[in-house]
Amino acid sequence: MKLAEALALRADASRRAEQLRSRVISSARFQEGETPAEDAAALLAEAGAVLDELESLIRQINRTNAATVIEGGTLTDALARRDVLRLRHGMVTSAADAAAGEGQRGFRQLRSELKMIPALPVADLRRQADELARQLREIDTLIQRTNWEADLLG
Repeated sequence: MKLAEALALRADASRRAEQLRSRVISSARFQEGETPAEDAAALLAEAGAVLDELESLIRQINRTNAATVIEGGTLTDALARRDVLRLRHGMVTSAADAAAGEGQRGFRQLRSELKMIPALPVADLRRQADELARQLREIDTLIQRTNWEADLLG
């Protein structure tokens, strides 16, 4: 099985676990004299099996990510880089938006009102955000390609 397939199975198992959790909660109590919509104990057992499957997939994915070498590091290193690039991009974009006054009242109605001026260079921040977005696209493409090429470790 390829890593990408395991990632899809992990996402599916996570969704199923969440759905089962919701169904267990809905069926955990019922009114006296009524019949519960579903057997909460059976749902809980099914959720336990799904969570066991999820744990196994996560372990295999993590082992594979740590052992797969790409461009001078491991896939785990690339995932960390991508996560930080996303955070940096969000930070720089938010700073540029705030300095540009987006979402804020930026005009003066009277000459006596104080003028708001940016404390950060908006154009430079936008260029930096564009560069971070390019780096993010490149590393994301590398990760996706590797996910389809790497075999899942047992």
